[in-house]
Amino acid sequence: MTSSALGTPEQLRDPDYMPPLGRAIPLGIQHVLAMFVSNVTPAIIVCGAAGIGFGSDQGALGFPDMTYMIQMSMLFAGIATLFQSIGMGPVGARLPIVQGTSFAFVPIMIPAVAGLGAAGLGGLMTGVIIGGIFHFFLGFVIGRIRYALPPLVTGLIVLMIGLALVKVGIQYAAGGVPAMEAGMRTIAEAKAQGVPVDWSTIKFGSFSQWLPALVVILVTLGIKFFARGFMAVAAVLVGIIAGYLVALAMGQVTFTAIERAGLFALPNPFRWGFEFNAAIIIGMCFMALISAIETVGDVSGIAKGGAGREATDKEIEGATFADGAGSAIAGVFGGLPNTSFSQNVGLIAMTGVMSRHVVTIGAIFLIVCGLVPKIGAAINTVPINVLGGGVVVMFGMVCAAGVNMLSEVKWNRRNMVIFATALSVSLGLQLAPEALQHMGRTAQILLTSGLLPAAVIAISLNLLLPEDAGE
Repeated sequence: MTSSALGTPEQLRDPDYMPPLGRAIPLGIQHVLAMFVSNVTPAIIVCGAAGIGFGSDQGALGFPDMTYMIQMSMLFAGIATLFQSIGMGPVGARLPIVQGTSFAFVPIMIPAVAGLGAAGLGGLMTGVIIGGIFHFFLGFVIGRIRYALPPLVTGLIVLMIGLALVKVGIQYAAGGVPAMEAGMRTIAEAKAQGVPVDWSTIKFGSFSQWLPALVVILVTLGIKFFARGFMAVAAVLVGIIAGYLVALAMGQVTFTAIERAGLFALPNPFRWGFEFNAAIIIGMCFMALISAIETVGDVSGIAKGGAGREATDKEIEGATFADGAGSAIAGVFGGLPNTSFSQNVGLIAMTGVMSRHVVTIGAIFLIVCGLVPKIGAAINTVPINVLGGGVVVMFGMVCAAGVNMLSEVKWNRRNMVIFATALSVSLGLQLAPEALQHMGRTAQILLTSGLLPAAVIAISLNLLLPEDAGE
């Protein structure tokens, strides 16, 4: 698809330009495919942590709660994207910004719902709503607080998000937490009885679990490094398809969930109730601040890469308003927080098409998918080890993004001490959460995620210590 077939160079840099429909539709769907896996994965992880995902008793029912949350991930990613591309008054940048469910919030959400089942989702969704409202109001001040979040702070936080998630990726690739717990029980029972462990009965970590995951990783890397164009952008999706085919050949895929799912369903407001949980609310508001800063970077990247100019204050404020509004509305209907998707920023730079109408087409496609339960059920047929192979790569990329941001830091003694202190405390609390077992649940949720202590320590020391400290 050549640029001349799409429009003149001036037209392609214009957000208001509409390419020929026959060209715009595949470009819009391409945007959706580039972000699709990343968008639905947080819902699968949260449901797994709550105990209503893969390996749970809900499997016999077709995972209704997880299917619904996946639907809402697609539906409200589409709606939030419309906020950005079309706009509503001050809401929306009116730029080709693709919204989606954010990984950044996952380390806060996992301990908040761990083992609570569907009963833990009421407090989570209340936190999403209030955090979204807080995120919305950040739009009024976002330009004035950026000074407190230099690359030293934001890079550390992004790195901590990735480090908090890599464990989840390995657990998924090896067979999932339910399989891990079942294996641990089998080993403990064998030791208690004084008999050898029958390893053939333990699924977690077996070759049959690792093989599809390794196929996903290898195909993803091969596509990423040796393919060009859209294939390179959608490398994780292609890798998961390859791993899915291997798992299907090994008998690890079942389609009963698709048979049970309906053809059409509207979102259900307050499906899991409304419950105030201070830890979740504080965590969501804190992560909203981080997400808002990420959006500033994405808007700046789109304006620079697609139009060759700097983003305006109005565009940055509108994008932040859309982030918050999209998240709050998603929470009402059982969806997770939304933010701008960075991989789509790179896609715009690659295609050279700045049209917001192209992204609008992709948003409509997402909305249609979100209203069809069978699509969510089809996603549920992806085995957890196949998904694990994909998220191992994605979570590693989150870590790499943090390291890339940290490369901009001037590594003098002051900044090294700030980084070392924040990293050691926050990562240590992640790795040894029992160190806080005498504290209340609210404090445990906030501190063991690692994100809050990392941010508080890094921001405080960066503001308090003079630039020449320690020299």
